[in-house]
Amino acid sequence: MNKKAPWAVALLAGGAMALAQTAPMTSTAVKPMDELTLDEAVETAVRQNPEIINAEQEIRRTRGVVLEVEAQAFPQVTVGSEFAQTAKNLLLDGAPSPVSMATSSGSNAAGAAAGGGGGEAALQSNPMTESWDVTVTASQLVYSGGQVVAAIHIARYAQDATIYSLRDIVDTTIADVRSEFYAVLLDRAIIAVQEENINLLESQLKDQDNRFQAGTVPRFNVLQAEVALANARPQLIQARDDYDVALLNLARTMGFETSALGGGMPPINPVGVLSTEEKPEVLGEALEYARERRPFLKEQREQILIQVENIKVALAGYQPRLSVDGGYEMRNNAYTKALDRYVTGWFYGVTGSWDVWDSGATYGRIKQAKAQLEEAKTSYDDAVRQVDVEVQQALDQVQESEDTIVSQEKAIEEAQEALRLAQERLTAGAGTQLDVLSAQVALTQSRTTLVQAQYNYNIAMAQFDRVTAANTRWEELFHDPMVDRQREEEGLPVGAGVWQK
Repeated sequence: MNKKAPWAVALLAGGAMALAQTAPMTSTAVKPMDELTLDEAVETAVRQNPEIINAEQEIRRTRGVVLEVEAQAFPQVTVGSEFAQTAKNLLLDGAPSPVSMATSSGSNAAGAAAGGGGGEAALQSNPMTESWDVTVTASQLVYSGGQVVAAIHIARYAQDATIYSLRDIVDTTIADVRSEFYAVLLDRAIIAVQEENINLLESQLKDQDNRFQAGTVPRFNVLQAEVALANARPQLIQARDDYDVALLNLARTMGFETSALGGGMPPINPVGVLSTEEKPEVLGEALEYARERRPFLKEQREQILIQVENIKVALAGYQPRLSVDGGYEMRNNAYTKALDRYVTGWFYGVTGSWDVWDSGATYGRIKQAKAQLEEAKTSYDDAVRQVDVEVQQALDQVQESEDTIVSQEKAIEEAQEALRLAQERLTAGAGTQLDVLSAQVALTQSRTTLVQAQYNYNIAMAQFDRVTAANTRWEELFHDPMVDRQREEEGLPVGAGVWQK
């Protein structure tokens, strides 16, 4: 059984929504560390990795979309105001202003009552040039054929999809940190192997030079030892360069501000060993865990739910749309030029529309939505197959690395014995220097292959934990039917707030 990573529960126990509601995080430089463990590297990356920070911001964005869509189901209140002023010459010689038109009938009536139309003549000779209006309007959507409800569901499913995307990014980041951390340990181990190889070759060169000075071996032996030493040095140089690159890659994934280093190396010192103690689950259990836990699959399921709701949105095109509105208006009195004289009143109304015939536009949208639903289902099925392949590949890589480790451990023992015998034969005069150098090369190669196999094993385990979503545990904020069924079969509690096994 795979042992649990120490950061699995402690890192992200609050769930993705807790991350979405926290204050925005910014990338900061890692403090100098004398010794950096794998756990510390993972925790730092989860806090500071730019991809994780961006994924959290995406959750906040989709939360805003949910609020925006939900607002369609609630009353909307609008306050409007207007003030207009028109030049008098436009009103005298041009078309009448809306104010003068609105007051013409009243002016005529007033003039007639005064006897002789004096009021109308007064307005025509000195028309109103200013007007104002203030309106408060409230509107409420009453019926939309289910379009708004479906749109709200789509927004919420989209938000859930971003939560699962964050989880997948976290799992990928943890696997990347582990891989890059192991790469540092690998390069450090290769440096040690190459340094030991060079020390042995230098010792061999010194021994042959002493023998040449004593006249017991030819100059050729010294030259041969010098060539072997010279050929070994570039491998050590390459290993040291690879180590520096691995450190920089790890620092970048951890969110380290490498630009502030001025070309120097990050002040971190990863410590650890390429252990092979962690063991994977058997194939059947691994496939089951992967299908249940992988955020990638859950995100795909959310896409199916979104497409189901899109069909409902399209079907709403066959239904009428009805809304009510009302409000209160205050405007200046049209029968006087005094702006502080005004009238007020209520108004209300009902607005409805129904596309009785749209020449097949709604039918076309429905066909599109249904096709997209089938595409989402096909994509999910393919995603399940992809997850199965990833699990099997990771297990095969683990097994391959484990077999290589066993074979190379035996090879190292044999190479060490061969080198010892070659040195003894050379000392006794029964062997050649070429035999010693060949044995030394074989030993170095076996040691390098062993370290590489140990690295491959740890990388394979990191990928196995990623594809089975074993690095993290999340608190589900809602029912996941697929997980619930599995837990019911195992006799475990189900429902929101239950820790995912």
